[in-house]
Amino acid sequence: MKIAKNLSNQFDSVILHVRQTHHLLSASGSAVIVIHNDKVVTEEYIGRHSKSVHARPITEDSQFHVASVRKSYIGFAAAYSIYKGYISSIDDPVTKYLSIDNDGTLSGTTIRHLLTHTHGLRNKNGKIIREFIPGESWAYHGVGTDLICEIIKNTTDKTISEIVSNEVFKPLGLKASNWYAVKNEKLVEVIREREDPHWKTFQQTDGSKMNMYVSALELAYWGYFHLNEGFINNKQIVPKDIIRLATSLQSPPLKDHTLPQNGFFWFVKDLPTTKTEIGELVPKGSYQILGYTNTAVLVIPQHEVVAVCMLNRFGSPKGYQYLKNIRAFGDTVMKCL
Repeated sequence: MKIAKNLSNQFDSVILHVRQTHHLLSASGSAVIVIHNDKVVTEEYIGRHSKSVHARPITEDSQFHVASVRKSYIGFAAAYSIYKGYISSIDDPVTKYLSIDNDGTLSGTTIRHLLTHTHGLRNKNGKIIREFIPGESWAYHGVGTDLICEIIKNTTDKTISEIVSNEVFKPLGLKASNWYAVKNEKLVEVIREREDPHWKTFQQTDGSKMNMYVSALELAYWGYFHLNEGFINNKQIVPKDIIRLATSLQSPPLKDHTLPQNGFFWFVKDLPTTKTEIGELVPKGSYQILGYTNTAVLVIPQHEVVAVCMLNRFGSPKGYQYLKNIRAFGDTVMKCL
C-alpha cells in the first residue's frame, strides 16, 4: 500500500506539538504523520531508537510499541467475527462463547460490554471480579480485551494476528505491523520507569498481548484504511460494514453522560461528554485510539484527515497530563484545517 506524498507546512504546528511532547516526556524517539485528502502531507521522524549515543535514528521503517492502540486491531477482528456470523450478535452474552463462569461473575455481560469498556469486570489477584453491573458505567480494564480475544479464537478458530494479517496486512502489503516475541533492530526501545507495574513482555504472537510494534506510516495507513471503509486502490479489501461496526458508536446508553463513548475499542466522538479523550474542536463522527506509549491515531472523516503521533515513552512523568495533551493534539490538527 502506498499513498502519494505532497508534503507541506500546513500541519507544522502538529509537528511542534509532538516535539514539545517528546521533550516533556524525555522520549528518545517520536514520529508524526498526517494524511489529508488522500495524500501524506506531513511526515516527520524525530530522535533515535534509544538514549544510547550510537542508537539508530528514527526513520520510516522504525516500529514503535503501540500499547493499547493494538485494541483497534482486536476491534477489527471482533467486527470481522460478527460480520461473518462466527459471533451471532454484539448483544450475545459472553457466556454463550465461554465456559469459565462457574460462579456467575460474567452473568449479564455481553459482547457489546466487552468492546466498549462497560463490562464492569476487573482482574484481582488472578481472579475476575465485578465492580459494577454491566452497562451501568465505564472503566478501562484489560480483562474485557482478554475475554474478547478468547471468544474470537473460540468462534473462528483463528487468532487475532491471523485474522488481521489475512484480511488486511497481506492484501495491503503491510510489513511493518506485527506482534513480536523477540526484538530486532527496527523495533524502537520503550523508555519507561524501571518499576512501572504496567510494563510486561510477552512471547505470544497471536495478537492477544501487548507486544505489537507498528511503523508510523503503517499506523497512518491503518487509520486511512478505516477512513476509506476498507476501499483502497479501487478495491474493496473488506466489506464496509466491518469498518462501520468497529468505528460507529456502540456504547450502551449510560446514566453518567460525562463518560467516554466507544465503537469497538475506538473512542468515538458522538454525544457531548466531558471525559472524552478526543479534542473539543474535533467534529462528531471522528474516532481515535490511544496507547500508554503516548501513541495515537486520530481519524476525522468530515475533513478526510488521519493524524498519527508516536512516542517511545511508556507512561507519564509526574505532573504530565496525558489526556489534556492528547486532546490538544486533536485540537491542533483541527486548527490547521
